[in-house]
Amino acid sequence: MTEIYDQYGRLTYGYLTRALGDAAQAEDVQQQVFLEVWQRGPTFDPTRASLATWIMTIARSRAVDQLRKRVPEPRDPAGSLALLDEQRATTPVDELHEQWRLAALLAELPEEEAEVLRMRFHLNLSQSEIAERTGIALGTVKTRMARALDRLRDELTLEEVAS
Repeated sequence: MTEIYDQYGRLTYGYLTRALGDAAQAEDVQQQVFLEVWQRGPTFDPTRASLATWIMTIARSRAVDQLRKRVPEPRDPAGSLALLDEQRATTPVDELHEQWRLAALLAELPEEEAEVLRMRFHLNLSQSEIAERTGIALGTVKTRMARALDRLRDELTLEEVAS
């Protein structure tokens, strides 16, 4: 458990701090997350999702639970239905969760592949610009990018099939 916390504690805390907007609440929720990881550990199935994805899914669920506690219960039944519909729509928490999930998947790639993806999609550099900036041959940049995208697609497909 110590190794898991050392590896994923910063990731979950960063996510929870941004999702909840409150460091103290993020610490409390993080304790809930890792307690749940410990309790549910025997049920973790690595064929369904990576450990990072599983932990971040738990973190997202606990963050949503915490955010729901902040919303006062509406008294009007029509308002309750509207609130339920709003919760089904994509929220900033969902978007943030997706960003952290992709960051976790990137962290599992070989560094040279992850780096070309970061440069392409985060810095918005072309493959030629990446080759120029890194001194790596353009063909190598293209190969690394193709391999990385294939690996990500395979991971995302496994997650979809598992859920």
